[in-house]
Amino acid sequence: MIGSAATFAFGCFALAMLMNLWKVVTAPNVADRILALDTMFINAIALMVLYGLALGTEIFFEAAMIIAMLGFVSTVAYARFILRGNIIE
Repeated sequence: MIGSAATFAFGCFALAMLMNLWKVVTAPNVADRILALDTMFINAIALMVLYGLALGTEIFFEAAMIIAMLGFVSTVAYARFILRGNIIE
């Protein structure tokens, strides 16, 4: 039962990742692209956690934490670049 639920959730998050990728490519402005990229990071975290649950290993949880940190830093860097024109002052 839990295996079929994990497979269904994996498929849903993979489909959401593809829809976010489409939004990154076709978004009308930069703010929408940044938001879609941030959502892609969240979906990648969910996929890593689900994959770790399916395999029963803990290494994917650490990888998901690294992806979360990279997603946060990149979103902040993109936002600073849009607002100020530079990242590091």
